[in-house]
Amino acid sequence: MSSVQSQHTARSSRKQSIEAPSPPSELRSMLSTAEVQSRPSRAPDYEAESRALMELSRQMAASPGSILQALAETALNLCSAHSAGLSLLEDGDQRSNFHWRAIAGQWASHVNGGTPRDFGPCGTVLDQNIPMVCSHPERDFPYWAAVRPPLEEALLIPFYIKDEAVGTIWVVAHDTSRRFDAEDLRVMTNLAAFAAGAYQTWLTLNALEKTSAIVESKERELRDFLENASVGMHWVGPDGIVLWANRTEMEMLGFKPEEYIGHHISEFHADQAAIEDILRRLTNGETLCNYEARLRCKDGSVRHVLINSNVLWEEDKFIHTRCFTRDITDRKQTEQQIAMLAREAEHRAKNVLATVQATVHLSQADTAEGLKEAIEGRIRALANVHKLFVESRWNGAGLRTLVEEELAGYAPEPDGRVHIAGPNLLLEPDTAQAIAVALHELATNAAKYGAFSTNDGKIHVEWSRAADGRLVLHWRETGGPPVKPPTRRGFGSRVMESIIANQLKGETRFDWHAEGLTCEISLQVPN
Repeated sequence: MSSVQSQHTARSSRKQSIEAPSPPSELRSMLSTAEVQSRPSRAPDYEAESRALMELSRQMAASPGSILQALAETALNLCSAHSAGLSLLEDGDQRSNFHWRAIAGQWASHVNGGTPRDFGPCGTVLDQNIPMVCSHPERDFPYWAAVRPPLEEALLIPFYIKDEAVGTIWVVAHDTSRRFDAEDLRVMTNLAAFAAGAYQTWLTLNALEKTSAIVESKERELRDFLENASVGMHWVGPDGIVLWANRTEMEMLGFKPEEYIGHHISEFHADQAAIEDILRRLTNGETLCNYEARLRCKDGSVRHVLINSNVLWEEDKFIHTRCFTRDITDRKQTEQQIAMLAREAEHRAKNVLATVQATVHLSQADTAEGLKEAIEGRIRALANVHKLFVESRWNGAGLRTLVEEELAGYAPEPDGRVHIAGPNLLLEPDTAQAIAVALHELATNAAKYGAFSTNDGKIHVEWSRAADGRLVLHWRETGGPPVKPPTRRGFGSRVMESIIANQLKGETRFDWHAEGLTCEISLQVPN
Protein backbone atom coordinates (compact mmCIF):
# COMPACT_ATOMS: atom_id res chain seq x y z
CA MET A 1 0.00 0.00 0.00
CA SER A 2 1.14 3.55 -0.58
CA SER A 3 2.07 4.42 3.01
CA VAL A 4 3.96 1.14 3.48
CA GLN A 5 5.82 1.52 0.20
CA SER A 6 6.62 5.23 0.71
CA GLN A 7 8.04 4.73 4.20
CA HIS A 8 10.21 1.83 3.11
CA THR A 9 11.40 3.80 0.04
CA ALA A 10 12.25 6.85 2.17
CA ARG A 11 14.43 4.80 4.47
CA SER A 12 16.13 3.19 1.47
CA SER A 13 16.87 6.58 -0.11
CA ARG A 14 18.62 7.80 3.03
CA LYS A 15 20.87 4.73 3.04
CA GLN A 16 21.45 3.88 -0.59
CA SER A 17 24.27 1.46 0.21
CA ILE A 18 22.17 -0.66 2.55
CA GLU A 19 19.98 -3.34 1.01
CA ALA A 20 16.53 -4.23 2.36
CA PRO A 21 16.89 -6.35 5.51
CA SER A 22 16.54 -10.11 5.12
CA PRO A 23 13.55 -11.80 6.73
CA PRO A 24 14.24 -13.31 10.15
CA SER A 25 14.93 -17.04 10.16
CA GLU A 26 11.80 -17.59 12.26
CA LEU A 27 8.87 -15.30 11.55
CA ARG A 28 6.45 -14.77 14.39
CA SER A 29 3.76 -13.17 12.26
CA MET A 30 3.53 -15.83 9.53
CA LEU A 31 1.51 -18.92 10.45
CA SER A 32 0.40 -22.13 8.78
CA THR A 33 -3.18 -22.41 7.52
CA ALA A 34 -3.60 -25.22 10.02
CA GLU A 35 -4.56 -22.38 12.34
CA VAL A 36 -7.75 -21.57 10.38
CA GLN A 37 -8.48 -25.21 9.59
CA SER A 38 -8.65 -26.00 13.29
CA ARG A 39 -11.41 -23.45 13.90
CA PRO A 40 -15.14 -24.15 13.64
CA SER A 41 -16.11 -23.50 10.03
CA ARG A 42 -19.25 -22.03 8.56
CA ALA A 43 -21.25 -24.04 6.03
CA PRO A 44 -20.35 -23.55 2.34
CA ASP A 45 -22.64 -21.33 0.27
CA TYR A 46 -22.08 -22.83 -3.17
CA GLU A 47 -24.95 -20.90 -4.72
CA ALA A 48 -23.49 -17.53 -3.70
CA GLU A 49 -20.05 -18.63 -4.85
CA SER A 50 -21.42 -19.82 -8.21
CA ARG A 51 -23.25 -16.51 -8.74
CA ALA A 52 -20.11 -14.57 -7.87
CA LEU A 53 -17.95 -16.58 -10.29
CA MET A 54 -20.49 -16.17 -13.07
CA GLU A 55 -20.56 -12.42 -12.44
CA LEU A 56 -16.76 -12.35 -12.57
CA SER A 57 -16.88 -14.26 -15.86
CA ARG A 58 -19.38 -11.72 -17.18
CA GLN A 59 -17.18 -8.82 -16.14
CA MET A 60 -14.10 -10.45 -17.62
CA ALA A 61 -15.94 -10.63 -20.93
CA ALA A 62 -17.63 -7.22 -20.71
CA SER A 63 -15.05 -5.12 -18.86
CA PRO A 64 -11.75 -6.99 -18.46
CA GLY A 65 -9.90 -3.84 -17.40
CA SER A 66 -11.81 -3.77 -14.10
CA ILE A 67 -11.64 -7.49 -13.40
CA LEU A 68 -8.96 -7.22 -10.67
CA GLN A 69 -11.03 -4.75 -8.67
CA ALA A 70 -14.11 -6.91 -9.15
CA LEU A 71 -12.12 -9.89 -7.90
CA ALA A 72 -11.02 -7.98 -4.77
CA GLU A 73 -14.62 -6.97 -4.05
CA THR A 74 -15.77 -10.57 -4.57
CA ALA A 75 -13.21 -11.85 -2.05
CA LEU A 76 -14.28 -9.13 0.41
CA ASN A 77 -17.95 -10.11 0.15
CA LEU A 78 -17.63 -13.91 0.05
CA CYS A 79 -15.35 -13.93 3.13
CA SER A 80 -17.02 -11.04 5.00
CA ALA A 81 -13.59 -9.49 5.34
CA HIS A 82 -12.69 -5.93 6.35
CA SER A 83 -10.27 -5.46 3.43
CA ALA A 84 -9.27 -7.54 0.41
CA GLY A 85 -6.94 -7.14 -2.51
CA LEU A 86 -4.27 -8.48 -4.82
CA SER A 87 -0.50 -8.06 -4.56
CA LEU A 88 1.13 -8.36 -7.99
CA LEU A 89 4.69 -8.69 -9.22
CA GLU A 90 5.35 -6.68 -12.38
CA ASP A 91 8.16 -6.63 -14.90
CA GLY A 92 8.44 -2.83 -14.84
CA ASP A 93 10.61 -2.88 -11.68
CA GLN A 94 12.09 -6.34 -12.31
CA ARG A 95 9.56 -7.79 -9.86
CA SER A 96 11.29 -6.20 -6.89
CA ASN A 97 8.02 -5.03 -5.30
CA PHE A 98 4.45 -6.15 -4.90
CA HIS A 99 1.96 -3.68 -6.40
CA TRP A 100 -1.53 -3.32 -5.00
CA ARG A 101 -3.54 -2.70 -8.19
CA ALA A 102 -6.89 -3.62 -6.63
CA ILE A 103 -8.06 -3.14 -3.01
CA ALA A 104 -11.56 -3.24 -1.56
CA GLY A 105 -12.77 -2.37 1.93
CA GLN A 106 -11.09 -0.25 4.61
CA TRP A 107 -7.71 -0.24 2.86
CA ALA A 108 -9.15 0.97 -0.47
CA SER A 109 -7.26 4.28 -0.20
CA HIS A 110 -3.95 2.41 -0.45
CA VAL A 111 -4.59 1.22 -4.02
CA ASN A 112 -1.45 1.28 -6.20
CA GLY A 113 0.78 1.13 -3.13
CA GLY A 114 2.84 -1.94 -2.35
CA THR A 115 5.43 -3.81 -0.30
CA PRO A 116 8.95 -5.12 -1.00
CA ARG A 117 9.21 -8.51 -2.69
CA ASP A 118 11.88 -9.83 -0.34
CA PHE A 119 10.78 -8.34 2.96
CA GLY A 120 7.10 -8.77 3.73
CA PRO A 121 4.19 -11.19 4.20
CA CYS A 122 3.46 -11.64 0.46
CA GLY A 123 7.10 -12.41 -0.31
CA THR A 124 7.14 -14.98 2.48
CA VAL A 125 4.06 -16.67 1.01
CA LEU A 126 5.71 -16.91 -2.41
CA ASP A 127 8.97 -18.15 -0.89
CA GLN A 128 7.12 -20.86 1.03
CA ASN A 129 4.86 -21.49 -1.99
CA ILE A 130 1.83 -22.18 0.22
CA PRO A 131 -1.19 -20.29 1.56
CA MET A 132 -0.40 -18.70 4.93
CA VAL A 133 -1.98 -16.72 7.76
CA CYS A 134 -0.44 -13.40 8.81
CA SER A 135 -1.04 -11.75 12.19
CA HIS A 136 0.53 -8.45 13.27
CA PRO A 137 3.28 -8.32 10.62
CA GLU A 138 5.01 -5.41 12.41
CA ARG A 139 6.58 -7.99 14.71
CA ASP A 140 8.78 -9.16 11.81
CA PHE A 141 8.56 -6.28 9.32
CA PRO A 142 8.86 -2.97 11.23
CA TYR A 143 7.54 -0.73 8.45
CA TRP A 144 4.09 -2.21 9.06
CA ALA A 145 3.82 -0.47 12.46
CA ALA A 146 2.52 2.74 10.85
CA VAL A 147 -0.21 1.04 8.82
CA ARG A 148 -3.76 2.05 9.73
CA PRO A 149 -6.09 0.38 10.30
CA PRO A 150 -3.74 -2.33 11.59
CA LEU A 151 -3.65 -5.89 10.28
CA GLU A 152 -5.08 -8.19 12.94
CA GLU A 153 -5.24 -11.27 10.71
CA ALA A 154 -4.85 -11.94 6.99
CA LEU A 155 -5.29 -15.00 4.79
CA LEU A 156 -2.91 -14.91 1.80
CA ILE A 157 -3.09 -17.30 -1.18
CA PRO A 158 -0.43 -17.40 -3.94
CA PHE A 159 -1.48 -17.69 -7.57
CA TYR A 160 0.45 -18.69 -10.64
CA ILE A 161 0.78 -18.14 -14.36
CA LYS A 162 2.46 -21.00 -16.21
CA ASP A 163 3.60 -22.53 -12.89
CA GLU A 164 5.32 -19.29 -11.82
CA ALA A 165 4.08 -17.50 -8.69
CA VAL A 166 3.16 -13.94 -9.69
CA GLY A 167 1.20 -12.61 -6.74
CA THR A 168 -1.16 -13.20 -3.88
CA ILE A 169 -4.85 -12.64 -3.27
CA TRP A 170 -5.70 -11.83 0.33
CA VAL A 171 -8.41 -10.93 2.80
CA VAL A 172 -7.80 -8.98 6.02
CA ALA A 173 -9.50 -8.62 9.39
CA HIS A 174 -8.61 -5.40 11.19
CA ASP A 175 -9.83 -6.53 14.60
CA THR A 176 -10.77 -9.71 16.41
CA SER A 177 -14.45 -9.48 15.41
CA ARG A 178 -13.58 -11.54 12.33
CA ARG A 179 -11.60 -14.78 12.30
CA PHE A 180 -11.09 -16.73 9.10
CA ASP A 181 -11.90 -20.45 8.89
CA ALA A 182 -11.51 -23.44 6.59
CA GLU A 183 -14.40 -22.29 4.38
CA ASP A 184 -12.61 -18.97 3.79
CA LEU A 185 -9.50 -20.95 2.83
CA ARG A 186 -11.50 -23.03 0.33
CA VAL A 187 -13.20 -19.97 -1.20
CA MET A 188 -9.94 -18.03 -1.44
CA THR A 189 -8.17 -21.01 -3.02
CA ASN A 190 -10.86 -21.09 -5.73
CA LEU A 191 -10.58 -17.33 -6.22
CA ALA A 192 -6.80 -17.69 -6.52
CA ALA A 193 -7.33 -19.98 -9.50
CA PHE A 194 -9.55 -17.30 -11.05
CA ALA A 195 -7.05 -14.59 -10.06
CA ALA A 196 -4.41 -16.18 -12.25
CA GLY A 197 -6.66 -15.92 -15.29
CA ALA A 198 -7.82 -12.45 -14.29
CA TYR A 199 -4.27 -11.17 -13.85
CA GLN A 200 -3.19 -12.74 -17.10
CA THR A 201 -6.12 -11.04 -18.80
CA TRP A 202 -5.18 -7.74 -17.17
CA LEU A 203 -1.59 -8.08 -18.31
CA THR A 204 -2.81 -9.00 -21.76
CA LEU A 205 -4.95 -5.88 -21.99
CA ASN A 206 -2.00 -3.68 -21.05
CA ALA A 207 0.09 -5.34 -23.72
CA LEU A 208 -2.69 -5.07 -26.30
CA GLU A 209 -2.55 -1.30 -26.07
CA LYS A 210 0.99 -1.30 -27.47
CA THR A 211 0.56 -3.00 -30.81
CA SER A 212 -2.24 -4.26 -33.04
CA ALA A 213 -0.23 -7.41 -33.78
CA ILE A 214 -0.36 -8.38 -30.13
CA VAL A 215 -4.07 -7.63 -30.13
CA GLU A 216 -4.65 -10.12 -32.92
CA SER A 217 -2.46 -12.73 -31.22
CA LYS A 218 -4.23 -12.47 -27.90
CA GLU A 219 -7.60 -12.56 -29.56
CA ARG A 220 -6.61 -15.87 -31.08
CA GLU A 221 -5.49 -17.11 -27.67
CA LEU A 222 -8.79 -16.06 -26.13
CA ARG A 223 -10.71 -17.74 -28.93
CA ASP A 224 -8.63 -20.86 -28.46
CA PHE A 225 -9.36 -20.76 -24.74
CA LEU A 226 -13.09 -20.45 -25.34
CA GLU A 227 -13.15 -23.07 -28.07
CA ASN A 228 -11.10 -25.62 -26.15
CA ALA A 229 -12.21 -24.96 -22.58
CA SER A 230 -13.03 -28.07 -20.60
CA VAL A 231 -16.67 -26.96 -20.33
CA GLY A 232 -19.14 -26.48 -23.15
CA MET A 233 -20.27 -22.92 -23.91
CA HIS A 234 -22.93 -21.44 -26.18
CA TRP A 235 -24.97 -18.32 -26.83
CA VAL A 236 -28.67 -18.37 -27.57
CA GLY A 237 -30.55 -15.37 -28.99
CA PRO A 238 -33.90 -14.08 -27.72
CA ASP A 239 -35.65 -16.21 -30.36
CA GLY A 240 -34.01 -19.42 -29.07
CA ILE A 241 -31.59 -19.74 -32.00
CA VAL A 242 -28.05 -20.91 -31.18
CA LEU A 243 -25.75 -18.03 -32.16
CA TRP A 244 -22.41 -19.54 -31.17
CA ALA A 245 -21.06 -22.68 -29.50
CA ASN A 246 -17.54 -23.75 -28.68
CA ARG A 247 -15.85 -26.86 -29.97
CA THR A 248 -16.17 -28.62 -26.62
CA GLU A 249 -19.96 -28.40 -26.69
CA MET A 250 -20.31 -29.54 -30.29
CA GLU A 251 -17.91 -32.44 -29.78
CA MET A 252 -19.81 -33.46 -26.65
CA LEU A 253 -23.01 -33.76 -28.73
CA GLY A 254 -21.38 -34.92 -31.97
CA PHE A 255 -22.64 -32.09 -34.20
CA LYS A 256 -20.81 -30.04 -36.81
CA PRO A 257 -21.09 -26.23 -36.52
CA GLU A 258 -23.63 -26.00 -39.35
CA GLU A 259 -25.74 -28.71 -37.67
CA TYR A 260 -25.84 -26.87 -34.34
CA ILE A 261 -25.37 -23.12 -34.83
CA GLY A 262 -28.41 -21.52 -36.44
CA HIS A 263 -30.81 -24.13 -35.09
CA HIS A 264 -33.33 -23.70 -32.29
CA ILE A 265 -31.88 -24.84 -28.96
CA SER A 266 -35.00 -26.92 -28.24
CA GLU A 267 -34.00 -29.32 -31.04
CA PHE A 268 -31.17 -30.57 -28.83
CA HIS A 269 -33.08 -30.97 -25.55
CA ALA A 270 -34.57 -34.34 -24.74
CA ASP A 271 -37.13 -32.75 -22.38
CA GLN A 272 -39.09 -29.97 -24.02
CA ALA A 273 -40.58 -28.85 -20.71
CA ALA A 274 -37.06 -28.28 -19.38
CA ILE A 275 -35.88 -26.02 -22.25
CA GLU A 276 -39.14 -24.09 -22.16
CA ASP A 277 -38.58 -23.48 -18.45
CA ILE A 278 -34.94 -22.48 -19.06
CA LEU A 279 -35.81 -19.93 -21.76
CA ARG A 280 -38.69 -18.51 -19.74
CA ARG A 281 -36.57 -18.01 -16.63
CA LEU A 282 -33.68 -16.46 -18.56
CA THR A 283 -36.05 -14.09 -20.36
CA ASN A 284 -37.36 -13.04 -16.95
CA GLY A 285 -33.85 -12.08 -15.90
CA GLU A 286 -33.03 -15.08 -13.73
CA THR A 287 -29.60 -16.66 -13.43
CA LEU A 288 -29.57 -20.45 -13.66
CA CYS A 289 -27.14 -22.33 -11.43
CA ASN A 290 -26.53 -26.05 -11.95
CA TYR A 291 -29.80 -26.65 -13.80
CA GLU A 292 -30.02 -30.35 -14.66
CA ALA A 293 -31.02 -31.14 -18.22
CA ARG A 294 -30.68 -33.85 -20.85
CA LEU A 295 -29.26 -33.10 -24.28
CA ARG A 296 -29.80 -35.25 -27.35
CA CYS A 297 -26.67 -36.21 -29.30
CA LYS A 298 -26.43 -36.69 -33.04
CA ASP A 299 -26.15 -40.48 -32.63
CA GLY A 300 -29.39 -40.56 -30.65
CA SER A 301 -27.81 -40.99 -27.23
CA VAL A 302 -28.57 -38.61 -24.37
CA ARG A 303 -26.07 -36.71 -22.22
CA HIS A 304 -26.88 -35.48 -18.72
CA VAL A 305 -25.62 -31.93 -18.17
CA LEU A 306 -25.58 -29.09 -15.65
CA ILE A 307 -26.39 -25.69 -17.18
CA ASN A 308 -25.26 -22.38 -15.70
CA SER A 309 -26.59 -19.42 -17.64
CA ASN A 310 -27.71 -15.81 -17.62
CA VAL A 311 -28.48 -13.17 -20.26
CA LEU A 312 -26.35 -10.38 -21.66
CA TRP A 313 -28.60 -7.33 -21.63
CA GLU A 314 -27.99 -3.94 -23.23
CA GLU A 315 -30.34 -1.73 -21.26
CA ASP A 316 -33.61 -3.63 -21.70
CA LYS A 317 -32.59 -5.51 -24.82
CA PHE A 318 -31.97 -9.26 -24.68
CA ILE A 319 -28.71 -9.78 -26.64
CA HIS A 320 -27.91 -13.44 -26.00
CA THR A 321 -27.51 -15.95 -23.22
CA ARG A 322 -24.17 -16.98 -21.74
CA CYS A 323 -24.48 -20.69 -21.14
CA PHE A 324 -21.97 -23.08 -19.62
CA THR A 325 -22.76 -26.76 -20.16
CA ARG A 326 -20.98 -29.31 -17.99
CA ASP A 327 -21.30 -33.01 -18.89
CA ILE A 328 -22.26 -35.10 -15.83
CA THR A 329 -23.30 -38.26 -17.69
CA ASP A 330 -20.59 -40.36 -16.05
CA ARG A 331 -21.63 -39.11 -12.62
CA LYS A 332 -25.30 -39.88 -13.29
CA GLN A 333 -24.44 -43.35 -14.55
CA THR A 334 -22.34 -43.94 -11.45
CA GLU A 335 -25.24 -42.82 -9.26
CA GLN A 336 -27.57 -45.17 -11.13
CA GLN A 337 -25.10 -48.03 -10.81
CA ILE A 338 -24.74 -47.39 -7.09
CA ALA A 339 -28.51 -47.38 -6.69
CA MET A 340 -28.79 -50.57 -8.76
CA LEU A 341 -26.03 -52.25 -6.74
CA ALA A 342 -27.74 -51.20 -3.51
CA ARG A 343 -31.01 -52.77 -4.69
CA GLU A 344 -29.12 -55.85 -5.87
CA ALA A 345 -27.27 -56.12 -2.55
CA GLU A 346 -30.54 -55.83 -0.67
CA HIS A 347 -32.08 -58.51 -2.88
CA ARG A 348 -29.07 -60.81 -2.45
CA ALA A 349 -28.98 -60.28 1.29
CA LYS A 350 -32.66 -61.17 1.59
CA ASN A 351 -32.11 -64.34 -0.44
CA VAL A 352 -29.08 -65.34 1.60
CA LEU A 353 -30.92 -64.76 4.85
CA ALA A 354 -33.93 -66.70 3.56
CA THR A 355 -31.67 -69.61 2.56
CA VAL A 356 -29.85 -69.56 5.89
CA GLN A 357 -33.16 -69.35 7.74
CA ALA A 358 -34.48 -72.35 5.80
CA THR A 359 -31.23 -74.23 6.38
CA VAL A 360 -31.31 -73.65 10.14
CA HIS A 361 -35.03 -74.37 10.38
CA LEU A 362 -34.78 -77.68 8.53
CA SER A 363 -31.53 -78.86 10.13
CA GLN A 364 -31.86 -81.52 12.81
CA ALA A 365 -29.49 -83.93 14.52
CA ASP A 366 -29.41 -86.33 17.46
CA THR A 367 -26.82 -84.19 19.31
CA ALA A 368 -26.00 -80.50 19.60
CA GLU A 369 -22.59 -81.15 18.01
CA GLY A 370 -24.25 -82.94 15.11
CA LEU A 371 -26.68 -80.06 14.61
CA LYS A 372 -23.79 -77.58 14.68
CA GLU A 373 -21.88 -79.64 12.09
CA ALA A 374 -24.90 -79.86 9.79
CA ILE A 375 -25.58 -76.11 9.92
CA GLU A 376 -21.90 -75.21 9.49
CA GLY A 377 -21.59 -77.42 6.43
CA ARG A 378 -24.59 -75.88 4.73
CA ILE A 379 -23.51 -72.32 5.49
CA ARG A 380 -19.98 -73.16 4.29
CA ALA A 381 -21.48 -74.20 0.96
CA LEU A 382 -23.21 -70.80 0.74
CA ALA A 383 -19.94 -69.02 1.58
CA ASN A 384 -18.10 -70.92 -1.17
CA VAL A 385 -20.59 -69.94 -3.83
CA HIS A 386 -20.52 -66.31 -2.68
CA LYS A 387 -16.77 -66.34 -3.24
CA LEU A 388 -17.51 -67.25 -6.87
CA PHE A 389 -20.01 -64.38 -7.07
CA VAL A 390 -17.33 -61.91 -5.98
CA GLU A 391 -14.89 -63.28 -8.57
CA SER A 392 -17.50 -62.83 -11.33
CA ARG A 393 -18.55 -59.36 -10.05
CA TRP A 394 -21.94 -60.83 -9.11
CA ASN A 395 -22.70 -62.11 -12.60
CA GLY A 396 -23.14 -65.59 -11.14
CA ALA A 397 -21.20 -68.86 -10.88
CA GLY A 398 -20.31 -71.59 -13.36
CA LEU A 399 -22.17 -74.86 -12.79
CA ARG A 400 -19.06 -76.97 -13.50
CA THR A 401 -17.08 -74.96 -10.93
CA LEU A 402 -19.81 -75.49 -8.32
CA VAL A 403 -19.75 -79.25 -8.87
CA GLU A 404 -15.95 -79.51 -8.91
CA GLU A 405 -15.46 -77.45 -5.75
CA GLU A 406 -18.11 -79.35 -3.77
CA LEU A 407 -16.74 -82.78 -4.71
CA ALA A 408 -13.05 -81.88 -4.43
CA GLY A 409 -13.06 -82.50 -0.68
CA TYR A 410 -14.21 -86.07 -1.17
CA ALA A 411 -12.24 -87.06 -4.26
CA PRO A 412 -9.33 -84.59 -4.58
CA GLU A 413 -7.29 -86.72 -6.96
CA PRO A 414 -8.38 -87.66 -10.52
CA ASP A 415 -8.84 -91.29 -9.52
CA GLY A 416 -11.94 -91.91 -11.59
CA ARG A 417 -14.36 -91.81 -8.64
CA VAL A 418 -16.07 -88.68 -9.94
CA HIS A 419 -17.43 -88.22 -13.45
CA ILE A 420 -18.64 -84.74 -14.44
CA ALA A 421 -20.21 -83.92 -17.81
CA GLY A 422 -22.29 -81.06 -19.14
CA PRO A 423 -22.12 -77.80 -21.11
CA ASN A 424 -20.60 -74.65 -19.65
CA LEU A 425 -23.39 -72.76 -17.91
CA LEU A 426 -23.20 -69.53 -15.89
CA LEU A 427 -25.95 -69.64 -13.29
CA GLU A 428 -27.49 -66.48 -11.91
CA PRO A 429 -26.72 -65.89 -8.21
CA ASP A 430 -30.11 -67.09 -6.91
CA THR A 431 -29.94 -70.30 -8.94
CA ALA A 432 -26.25 -70.93 -8.16
CA GLN A 433 -26.89 -70.48 -4.45
CA ALA A 434 -29.67 -73.09 -4.41
CA ILE A 435 -27.70 -75.57 -6.56
CA ALA A 436 -24.69 -75.18 -4.25
CA VAL A 437 -26.77 -76.12 -1.21
CA ALA A 438 -28.30 -79.07 -3.09
CA LEU A 439 -24.87 -80.38 -4.15
CA HIS A 440 -23.64 -80.04 -0.57
CA GLU A 441 -26.57 -82.12 0.74
CA LEU A 442 -26.00 -84.83 -1.86
CA ALA A 443 -22.25 -84.97 -1.23
CA THR A 444 -22.74 -85.05 2.56
CA ASN A 445 -25.25 -87.90 2.24
CA ALA A 446 -22.88 -89.77 -0.09
CA ALA A 447 -20.05 -89.42 2.45
CA LYS A 448 -22.20 -90.76 5.28
CA TYR A 449 -24.27 -93.46 3.60
CA GLY A 450 -23.56 -93.59 -0.12
CA ALA A 451 -20.80 -93.88 -2.71
CA PHE A 452 -18.22 -91.82 -0.82
CA SER A 453 -18.58 -94.02 2.30
CA THR A 454 -16.62 -96.84 0.55
CA ASN A 455 -13.39 -96.95 -1.39
CA ASP A 456 -15.01 -98.26 -4.56
CA GLY A 457 -17.96 -95.88 -4.80
CA LYS A 458 -18.35 -93.56 -7.77
CA ILE A 459 -20.49 -90.51 -8.47
CA HIS A 460 -21.69 -89.29 -11.86
CA VAL A 461 -22.93 -85.68 -12.18
CA GLU A 462 -24.35 -84.71 -15.56
CA TRP A 463 -26.55 -81.88 -16.75
CA SER A 464 -28.19 -80.79 -19.99
CA ARG A 465 -30.92 -78.60 -21.41
CA ALA A 466 -34.33 -80.16 -21.94
CA ALA A 467 -36.39 -79.40 -25.02
CA ASP A 468 -38.41 -76.83 -23.10
CA GLY A 469 -35.22 -75.03 -22.04
CA ARG A 470 -35.17 -76.32 -18.49
CA LEU A 471 -31.89 -77.27 -16.85
CA VAL A 472 -31.86 -80.94 -15.81
CA LEU A 473 -29.10 -82.08 -13.43
CA HIS A 474 -28.59 -85.81 -12.72
CA TRP A 475 -26.73 -87.13 -9.66
CA ARG A 476 -26.06 -90.89 -9.79
CA GLU A 477 -24.12 -93.01 -7.28
CA THR A 478 -22.68 -96.49 -7.92
CA GLY A 479 -20.39 -98.90 -6.07
CA GLY A 480 -21.54 -97.90 -2.60
CA PRO A 481 -23.42 -99.89 0.05
CA PRO A 482 -26.73 -101.43 -1.02
CA VAL A 483 -29.46 -98.80 -0.97
CA LYS A 484 -32.97 -99.13 0.37
CA PRO A 485 -35.71 -96.53 0.11
CA PRO A 486 -35.90 -94.57 3.39
CA THR A 487 -38.86 -95.04 5.67
CA ARG A 488 -39.09 -91.26 6.12
CA ARG A 489 -37.81 -88.15 4.36
CA GLY A 490 -34.31 -87.17 5.42
CA PHE A 491 -33.44 -83.66 6.50
CA GLY A 492 -31.09 -83.18 3.56
CA SER A 493 -33.80 -83.99 1.02
CA ARG A 494 -36.20 -81.69 2.84
CA VAL A 495 -33.66 -78.85 2.64
CA MET A 496 -33.13 -79.46 -1.08
CA GLU A 497 -36.81 -79.69 -1.90
CA SER A 498 -37.57 -76.57 0.12
CA ILE A 499 -34.89 -74.43 -1.55
CA ILE A 500 -35.36 -75.75 -5.10
CA ALA A 501 -39.13 -75.62 -5.00
CA ASN A 502 -39.72 -72.50 -2.93
CA GLN A 503 -36.98 -70.25 -4.27
CA LEU A 504 -36.63 -71.44 -7.86
CA LYS A 505 -40.00 -73.10 -8.56
CA GLY A 506 -38.07 -76.20 -9.59
CA GLU A 507 -38.52 -79.92 -8.97
CA THR A 508 -36.43 -82.52 -7.15
CA ARG A 509 -36.85 -86.29 -7.58
CA PHE A 510 -35.02 -89.06 -5.68
CA ASP A 511 -34.78 -92.73 -6.73
CA TRP A 512 -33.23 -95.32 -4.39
CA HIS A 513 -31.95 -98.05 -6.70
CA ALA A 514 -30.13 -101.00 -5.18
CA GLU A 515 -26.83 -99.96 -6.84
CA GLY A 516 -27.07 -96.41 -5.54
CA LEU A 517 -29.06 -93.20 -5.12
CA THR A 518 -30.06 -91.10 -8.11
CA CYS A 519 -31.39 -87.56 -7.91
CA GLU A 520 -32.79 -85.38 -10.66
CA ILE A 521 -33.12 -81.59 -10.26
CA SER A 522 -34.95 -79.66 -12.96
CA LEU A 523 -35.60 -75.96 -13.08
CA GLN A 524 -36.05 -73.12 -15.54
CA VAL A 525 -32.94 -70.95 -16.02
CA PRO A 526 -32.33 -68.09 -18.48
CA ASN A 527 -30.34 -68.85 -21.62
